Amino acid sequence: MLQKSLRHISRVNRLASAASAAVLLVGLSACQTSSDIAGDITGSLGDTAEPSQASADPRRDLDTYKERVRTNPRDADAALKYAKALRATGQREQAVAVLEQAVLAQPGNKPLLAGYGRALADNGNFQQAFDVLGRAHSPDDPDWRILSAQGAVLDQLDRHDEARQYYASALKIRPDDPSVLSNLGLSYLLSKDLPKAEETLRRARERAPGDMRVRTNLAVVVGLQGREAEAEGIMKANLPPEQGSANVATLKRLLARRDASRTDTGRIPVAANRHD
Repeated sequence: MLQKSLRHISRVNRLASAASAAVLLVGLSACQTSSDIAGDITGSLGDTAEPSQASADPRRDLDTYKERVRTNPRDADAALKYAKALRATGQREQAVAVLEQAVLAQPGNKPLLAGYGRALADNGNFQQAFDVLGRAHSPDDPDWRILSAQGAVLDQLDRHDEARQYYASALKIRPDDPSVLSNLGLSYLLSKDLPKAEETLRRARERAPGDMRVRTNLAVVVGLQGREAEAEGIMKANLPPEQGSANVATLKRLLARRDASRTDTGRIPVAANRHD
C-alpha cells in the first residue's frame, strides 16, 4: 500500500511538473473557439478591450496606430493599441519598446503603466513586470485586473503563496470572477495541488460556462489526474460535433506534452491578450 501511494505521489508530481513546464499564460476571451485555443494551459493578465475591438484585425491596427503614435507620441490610447497589435502579431519586444517610450514621456499615466507591465510579462520580464504593475494602481484605489495580473506574474516567478494573496485581494473586489479563479486554479496546478486546482477551475467554469479557456484549463487538470475520458467530455460538452472533436484533439495534444516535458524545467513566457 505504501509503495502504491508513493507511486501515485510521484506520478502527480511528474505530471504537474510537465504541465508547469508547458504553461503559456494568455488572456481570457469569452469568444474563444477551438481553432484558436492557445497551445498551452491558459490564464489571464487582465487586459481590457471593448467588445467592438475584439474582432479587429491586429495587422490592420499596426499601421493605423503606428501612424497615430508617430504623429503624437503623447497619445497614450494610440500607444496602448499599437502595443496590443504588436503583441497580437508576436512582436513582443517591439511592444515593450513602444510602451517604454510612452511611459518615459508620461510616467504617472496608470493605464500606460498597466499596459507596459503586461507587455513586459508577455515578453518574459517577470520581475520588472511585477514592479511596473505595482505602480499602475495604488492601495487606496486598487484595480482587480492588475492584482490578478500581479498574481499571474508571481506564479511565473514560483512565488505561489504570494500570488494567491493577490488573487484573494482581486476576488474581494470582484467576487468569483472567472478569470481570477482560473488564474488561481493554475496557481494550484503549478504547485502540484491538482485536486485544489480542479476545484477552483470548476468554480470558474460555473461562472463562465462558455469560456473555452476556462474549459480547457479544467479539462487539462482533469486529464492530468488520469481521467482523460472525463476531460474529453468537458471539452466537447454542448458543442457541435465538429467543434467538439477539434477541442478534444487540442486536449490530447496538450496532455501529450506531459511525456515530452517530463525532464523539461524551462519557463515559457507569459503572454497577455485581452480580458473581455
